[in-house]
Amino acid sequence: MKKIEAIIKPFKLDEVREALSDVGINGLTVTEVKGFGRQKGHTELYRGAEYVVDFLPKIKVEIVLGDELVDGAVEAIIKAAHTGKIGDGKIFVMPVEQVVRIRTGETDEDAI
Repeated sequence: MKKIEAIIKPFKLDEVREALSDVGINGLTVTEVKGFGRQKGHTELYRGAEYVVDFLPKIKVEIVLGDELVDGAVEAIIKAAHTGKIGDGKIFVMPVEQVVRIRTGETDEDAI
């Protein structure tokens, strides 16, 4: 089993969710996060005062899935989240040792 964490632009969330659904992934967790990388920040004007926004809003999508679905999921995220501009995001894939569904006690592949 693997866990995929994808950091994407907020306006791409619906496209990513639909693309993942198309490759058979039905469950995911979404978190609103802030961060910066090469995109850095930007300046904004508010009530006549200029200020620097260091951290930009992003969305973190988390998915736990079987090894056989990882490549399809990563490709789906790349296609759906790509704009070609700086700040498109990143995808992290990491191993998962154990999963337990609290309600039923199912474990591992049965629990996803």
